[in-house]
Parts: sequence; C-alpha cells; structure tokens
Amino acid sequence: MQQIEEGTLILSQDNQQAELQAIVGAVRTLAANCQGNNIALLAVLRQLEELHREIRDGIFQASLPDNRQALYALLRDIESQGGWPYIERMRLQALFANWEAATQSNHIADETKTDVTKTLESHNGEVTIWD
Repeated sequence: MQQIEEGTLILSQDNQQAELQAIVGAVRTLAANCQGNNIALLAVLRQLEELHREIRDGIFQASLPDNRQALYALLRDIESQGGWPYIERMRLQALFANWEAATQSNHIADETKTDVTKTLESHNGEVTIWD
C-alpha cells in the first residue's frame, strides 16, 4: 500500500522492506560474482560507502526532526534497532596481517609439497606408510 504525503510517494513498511531485501540480494549476488577479484570487490565497497555518505548527508539530514517529540522517537528507534549505521573500513595493518598470514600458510603448504615430492623422488616413487 502506498501513501501520498506532501506530494511525495511513500512506500508502506512492507513494500519498503521487500524493496530493501531485493537490493541486499542484488548486492550479495554482485559480491559473490566478484569473488576472487579483489579490485572489483573493492569497487563494490567504495560504491556502498559513497551511497551511505550520499544518503546520510543529503536525504537523511534533510528529513531530520524539527521538534522534540520527533527527535526523541528517532533517537529511541536508533537505540532499539541497533544503533547508528556505520561502515567500517579495514585498516591497512589488518590487510597486511591477513596477507602475511595467507602468504605464510601458502609458503608452508608449498614447502610440505616440496618435501613430499623430494621424499617420493628419493624412494624412486615408492611410498612407505608408517603407523
């Protein structure tokens, strides 16, 4: 059900939730399609951050309450629904730590594979299993 308020079309709560879930689904699908492509995923994150900023600084600020009761209702909603929306940025230190950990685990896996290959070669391809 749609309502008309001050010449603006407003979606009902149910329609708004359905539309929002469709957008969330589309973003998740896009991110899944970009899996493994860190440049594309970074572009998605940047676009989401820009959209957050655009809505916050534009439409949201313009719709802030102009009386105490409405401000109280907004603050109560923010508190009861999980706080202020925030998009956290990954710190470069965390990025490097994750990269270093992944590199080390790949290096250990490569060393293990090399050791197994050397062992197989030294035994002329014969494998002995010790229990």
